[in-house]
Parts: sequence; structure tokens; C-alpha cells
Amino acid sequence: MPALVAGIHAKTMRCVEGKASKRFARAWMAGTSPAMTASVFLSFAILAAPALADEAFVTAQGADALSIVDLSKMQTVATLPIGGKPAGVAVSRDGARAFITSPEGKFLTVIDAASRTIEKRIPVEGGPLGVAASPDGKRVYVADLYGRRLVEIVLAGGAQRSVGVGAMASGVAVAPDGKTIIVADRDDNALSMIDAATFSRVATIPVGKHPFGVTIDAAGARAYSANVESDDVSVVDLASRTVVATLKCGSRPYTVALAKGRVFVANQHADSVSVFDAESLAPLETIKVGEYPEGLAVSGDGARVYVANWFSNELWAVDAQTLKVLGKAETGDGPRAFGAFIRDAD
Repeated sequence: MPALVAGIHAKTMRCVEGKASKRFARAWMAGTSPAMTASVFLSFAILAAPALADEAFVTAQGADALSIVDLSKMQTVATLPIGGKPAGVAVSRDGARAFITSPEGKFLTVIDAASRTIEKRIPVEGGPLGVAASPDGKRVYVADLYGRRLVEIVLAGGAQRSVGVGAMASGVAVAPDGKTIIVADRDDNALSMIDAATFSRVATIPVGKHPFGVTIDAAGARAYSANVESDDVSVVDLASRTVVATLKCGSRPYTVALAKGRVFVANQHADSVSVFDAESLAPLETIKVGEYPEGLAVSGDGARVYVANWFSNELWAVDAQTLKVLGKAETGDGPRAFGAFIRDAD
């Protein structure tokens, strides 16, 4: 079974059986997930007035909800019921909207970030997981975990089209200029390169085993894939479409973030974040974080890295320069935060 929504079951088992069940759950998540269902919650709520501060939009899969964290206070200030076991998240570049995938519900939720209200839900067949927004905020790209495809959604009017990618499409990243989209094809051990203008696959790039999270640097020169089963990160030169380096990290790397000339990697099984120098690719540090870190994202100024810890229900803030932990916030149950989940108030 493919890895996706086994988190709810895994956390229940851990509560009952402790560390032994946690080890089993981790193995299950690395390669399996139960069948999708179509349950959808259509209720929504606003629990606090919006504030002018950077915010994190954290998908809490176990709670079937979105936790909105005020990052100046490191405190959850609002919770929106989403439904469908939300996992993927993307915040538009202008901070106006957040986009949430619900793999079990088979829909994408569009959220007005300022008012913290649900604008609409857009049906997406298959298993919508990874999500990214175009730089102009007019389009959203969703990886269908089960359909071997990337779906493009035009927000004005809702038109959809798809392009074929590899097996178990997971993470999605868009280059800063919006011209290139990268998709992690988990079961093909490869990345798909998509030309955004023609919406066609122009290259397949072999990487490590079971790539999941993927990101592209600010120059649009390199992509980085976290390879869950080979315990490494592939560094890909996008111009030559080749792997130029492999970074060995902790057990079960899940996502990658870039800040202050450094590469940050969330290691699920090691409860840690590996840090590398982005230029030399030399290892710098291993930061102990909460239990089972998954989502990683960076503040708008690049000063902080935020880590969503799925088993300990926390969001941690780390100084990207000193690598010190600055604070922690409680979230809803099972924070995945798979994607670009930070809204920059500026």
C-alpha cells in the first residue's frame, strides 16, 4: 500500500502500544497507505481574528483540519475544519490564498488567507497530494498520487488539464520564473520535469530511492529531492537535467528547505533536521527536533526554518543562521504541512 494517510492509524497504534507500534507505523508510512474514501466535511469556522504577522498554514491530518499559527507568538490562533485527511499545502506568493489537498476527500480547498475563510472546494480525482502555486497565483498544480499525473487548475473558472508523470506522484515544486515544474515520482525513483507553457513532460531524471519532497532554489538552477528509502538528497542541475551530488542524511528524509545558503532536510525516523552548506554541500549540523518531522518551510526573509513534527503535534522554529531552536507551537493532531506553508505578512 502507498504511503499517505496511514498517519491517523499509526498515531492511534503508538498511543496504545508505544515505541514498538511507532516503529511499525514508520515502516508502513514509508511505503504504504490505506484505500481512499470520499468522506468530505463541508463545515468551516473562524476561531480568531486575523493578525498582521507571519503565519503558518499547517495541515493537521489527524484532526481533519488546518491549524493557522501566528509565528510572532508561536501560537495556534485559528483552526479550520477541512476534511478528507488534509496533507499538502501551498501558500500563494502574494500570501492571498492557501491551497490544501485532501487525498481521501479527493478535493482541493482554496482558502482566503487574510480572512481565514474557505472560498471553495475543487474536486480532484485520484489522490491529490503535493501542491504548488504558479508565481502569479493564477494556477495551482496538484500531484495525483494514484493517477500518475500532474493536474493544472486554473483558478478563474476552474478549468483542469493533466500531464502524465511517474508512479506515485508526490511532491511538487515550481521554479521562481514559473516556467518549470518538478514532480517527485516516488515509485519510479525519478523526478519529472514539466514545461509549464506547453504543460508537457520534457525530461525524467533518475534520483535516489522513493523521492518525496522536492524544492527548487531561488535561482531556478537546482532542484533537491528528499529520497525516503535511500536516506539521502539528490541535488539536480536543471540545465543539464542530471544529478550533480548526493547528500547523505538521517533516516527517512521527507522534505527539503533552503535558507541562508543552507540546505535543511527533515529526517522522519531520526527526529532531526540535517543541515548542509548549499555551495560546498558539506554537512554542517544535525538539529534534534520533535517526533517524526515532516513539513519544512522558510520565513519570507529566510531567517527562520519551520518544522512540522507529525507525532508530537508541534511546529518548531529554528534560526537558519545559528541553528538554534527559537520556539515551539502546539498544532492540531498529525501536522503534515507537506509543501510551502508559510504566509509572509509583508
